[in-house]
Amino acid sequence: MRTSTARRMGTALAAAAALTSMAACSGSDGAGGSGKGKADAVAKASPVAALKQVQQKTGGARSAKVEGTTEMGSAVSMKQSGAIGWADGLSGALTITYTGGTMGEALKKAGGDGSVEARYFKDEYYANLGAGMAANTGGKNWIRYSYKDLAELGGASGDVMKDQIQNSTPDQGVKALLASGDVKKVGQEDVRGVSATHYSGTIDVAELTAKNSDLDAQQLAAFKEQLALAGVTTQTVDIWVDENDLLVKKTERGEMKTGTFNSTLFYSDYGTEVSSDRPEASDTVDFKELLKQGGTPGSAS
Repeated sequence: MRTSTARRMGTALAAAAALTSMAACSGSDGAGGSGKGKADAVAKASPVAALKQVQQKTGGARSAKVEGTTEMGSAVSMKQSGAIGWADGLSGALTITYTGGTMGEALKKAGGDGSVEARYFKDEYYANLGAGMAANTGGKNWIRYSYKDLAELGGASGDVMKDQIQNSTPDQGVKALLASGDVKKVGQEDVRGVSATHYSGTIDVAELTAKNSDLDAQQLAAFKEQLALAGVTTQTVDIWVDENDLLVKKTERGEMKTGTFNSTLFYSDYGTEVSSDRPEASDTVDFKELLKQGGTPGSAS
């Protein structure tokens, strides 16, 4: 594989992994809270009233640890873990490990080791694909991705992803259920040893995007076309809330032309410290600059 091809493939896969993982993580989350009697209040309230209470508290939370898995048909399966914050825009760090799928195999062929270390900030994020991939980036370990640049390169889906990432707060999963108009209380269940109230609903992806994004009519129309081509229509969203009105688990399920989409995430340690250190400039290369660079004909990755 030519160096330029490996470079482009590796950087694109890193972008997809980091964005997909953060989108899943920020799809819903929990807020801090304390005090007794809250479980009874939530249990007795209607699902909508209970979730509005959770949403309000979630918006005031600062950070949390996250751990989970994401599968997108035959394209990719991955696991992610780390901590995210939302005090002033998006922040945090995740370790993303490919566990299967064509994207994981392609990343390894491009020089990666099967994992991506990602650091997120308000307008950009950085990805480290490992020492093997650094051979294709002039020896630099980190790739910088601007959300604006990715939106321009990704078309309608890029616009949606940029909007979702930059405006992501941990209450998005709650907002999705409230917007669905189809939310129901399932009951009490155990989540990793914690008693939690389970809520479920089905959302129309295009309709929810129109309600919760800042995209204009043209961008939304283009995004709906992409959804249709991908075979995406609805998703089932489930969340679990503990006695302190904290989300402890979220799942999303849907169908695509390439197979089933599944995401399962667990949240804990609200208020945890979140890394905010950008990589050294001397060890960083910009994503757009890499795409402009050509490789030497016949060179191997």
